[in-house]
Amino acid sequence: MKKRMHITREQGQTMTEFAIVLPILVVLLFGIIQFGIAFNNYVTVTDAARAGARMAAVSRNSSDPVGACTNQVRSSASDLDQSKLIVSCASAWTIGSDVTVDVQYPYSIDLFGVVVKSGNLHTVMKERVE
Repeated sequence: MKKRMHITREQGQTMTEFAIVLPILVVLLFGIIQFGIAFNNYVTVTDAARAGARMAAVSRNSSDPVGACTNQVRSSASDLDQSKLIVSCASAWTIGSDVTVDVQYPYSIDLFGVVVKSGNLHTVMKERVE
């Protein structure tokens, strides 16, 4: 008589399934982290442009309104790399005219050395000169 052996233990199945799913979960997790960093930088750039526009709107009578605007943007975005931050403030500097603050900052979303998406975070704010 031949004895039949039934495989009833499944100890290795869970580990095998986890080994298959783990790389997908890790890539997804790091993608979420990279997107969060890029979104945080976007919010910082937008807030810095808003603060710079407000400073420029009330700095009409200062000796250097463009410098005041630029300094306010850079101080509001102090956690970003200042060498990569591009700031532009333009206006006629008369009461009622618009001041335009243009801020750009590069971003890159990469997963394990592979760049998925890159470009510039770009924000333009306008405010009326007081």
